[in-house]
Amino acid sequence: MSEQSRRPRRPAKPYRRPQRDPVRILAFEALRAVDERDAYANLVLPPLLRKAREKEGPEKFDGRDAALATELVYGTLRRQGTYDAIIAECVDRPLREVDPPVLDVLSLGVHQLLGTRIPSHAAVSASVELARVVLGDGRAKFVNAVLRKVTQDDLDGWIAKVAPPYDEDPEDHLAVVHSHPRWVVSALWDSLGGGRAGIEELLAADNERPEVTLVARPGRATAEELLGEEAAVRGRWSPYAVRLTEGGEPGAITAVQEGRAGVQDEGSQLVALALANVPVEGPDEKWLDGCAGPGGKAALLAALAAERGAVLLASEKQPHRAGLVAKALRGNPGPYQVIAADGTRPPWRPGTFDRVLMDVPCTGLGALRRRPEARWRRRPEDLDNFGPLQRALLRTAIDSVRVGGVVGYATCSPHLAETRAVVQDVLKQRPETELVDARPLLPGVPELGEGPDVQLWPHRHGTDAMYLALIRRTG
Repeated sequence: MSEQSRRPRRPAKPYRRPQRDPVRILAFEALRAVDERDAYANLVLPPLLRKAREKEGPEKFDGRDAALATELVYGTLRRQGTYDAIIAECVDRPLREVDPPVLDVLSLGVHQLLGTRIPSHAAVSASVELARVVLGDGRAKFVNAVLRKVTQDDLDGWIAKVAPPYDEDPEDHLAVVHSHPRWVVSALWDSLGGGRAGIEELLAADNERPEVTLVARPGRATAEELLGEEAAVRGRWSPYAVRLTEGGEPGAITAVQEGRAGVQDEGSQLVALALANVPVEGPDEKWLDGCAGPGGKAALLAALAAERGAVLLASEKQPHRAGLVAKALRGNPGPYQVIAADGTRPPWRPGTFDRVLMDVPCTGLGALRRRPEARWRRRPEDLDNFGPLQRALLRTAIDSVRVGGVVGYATCSPHLAETRAVVQDVLKQRPETELVDARPLLPGVPELGEGPDVQLWPHRHGTDAMYLALIRRTG
């Protein structure tokens, strides 16, 4: 008998069940929904968190669990471009050949390693356990190997390795460092007007978690009432705005539950207020929101209209979004109407309205703080699809307003092809119109440019990048 055969065999390691981590499993499920169904995290995450809070036993979420899950999801989505570049350096195949669920687990792990204060050993261990639960033991070994390579440096060190030097390729450098597609970096840079400092500040602001901003709907709630909530402070610019500085759950606030207040970015509030406050010549009785879904601006406009004895017609093409508008306006103190109609083929007669808001469909590049995944879904060719619709809706708005009345053209995008180019193209063909200087209608708001239109910015104003042009019909 050989020496080798006389050695006692080592007993096989007993199989250990993977440890379920409800927080990381929920974060993984949210990322899969964003990837597989083109869902938006801000729509997917709340019901998942609500369900987790309602569970009994060890998988029931408390406030800290919900906060960690939210950070893991949004942090991973915001830095996806940077993390992809780092992961690509640590795998032996192109990223397109890595299964998407595996890439989601890796991205969650990289965010914990490089974007949070979670200790490295804990981040790797938790990610491997997650992989064992959702992917199986074989792929968990792959996750472990990749993440151990990532632990060899911090975020700054990795960026120095994977981002091209700024002097050689400024746009690609910024794209990797700030996790934006290159074409988006280029478009935002053009809209800002050049200079490195401004674009770096804007891209960095897109990656910051925005505060929750509430609106007190006039005649139904007051800012003072909302200021009684925990960690609530006044808005920067809108008299109806209140910011929740520590996040919080808006749905738990009584005024929000009752529809007397809502969640609305301050830039969105400013657009509605500017249109409501611009002087009109003659009667001021009929207002129109021509692209009203999901209803935030319509609810504020309807409340302001009610204070003046005016009536708002809120029109939205998609019936389900028209339903959201109706819900937002329910309980308005004055008369209003909500209809489902195509704004390019309106059912109302020309010249009917004194004030018209047309907040047109767009790429949404102005709200990347809130919908970080949108930056990876949009393509430059999307502009070709939105452009004709935006021009058609602006023409409808001008037709719909009476002589002496005012149109507000708004987008939640700073892309020049969706803002000034649209307004200039349409107004060239409409000599009976003139631009109104919008800047005085945003009192106290700094850095509004040369006018007459207005572009808001996250890094300058703390708002979404809303654009507004006010147009008076003169003939």
